[in-house]
Amino acid sequence: MGVRKRERAEQVKDAKKNIAFAKLNNCPTSPRKMRLMADLVRGENVDKALNILKFSSKESSRRLEKLLLSAIANWQAKNEEASIEDANLFVQEIRVDSGTMLKRLRTAPQGRAHRIRKRSNHVTVVLGAKDNTQSN
Repeated sequence: MGVRKRERAEQVKDAKKNIAFAKLNNCPTSPRKMRLMADLVRGENVDKALNILKFSSKESSRRLEKLLLSAIANWQAKNEEASIEDANLFVQEIRVDSGTMLKRLRTAPQGRAHRIRKRSNHVTVVLGAKDNTQSN
């Protein structure tokens, strides 16, 4: 029982070494606008994803580009001996969740008030590695 548990723990540790993630919390952009950019880079190679984000004119692409660079740096910190080019990093998962909402009031005609919801979001990027060295 103890040997199997130890072997399983080692397998999980090796699997975790091939992934890295980064989080961006309370980003003051609506989740809908952020998902437009997130859908473009989901499943893409890291180099291609960075190019897509760099040359996009949307404001949310700047924040995602910075987050992706952070996830790459996190992967490098985990795998100091490996190079990024050999690992074939790709965006394994990118998730955009709704964050806190600031509720404000805007004056409206005839003494009324309309509610304005200033939305924010949480973004999680998970990078995976298609490692070619293990298959040889």
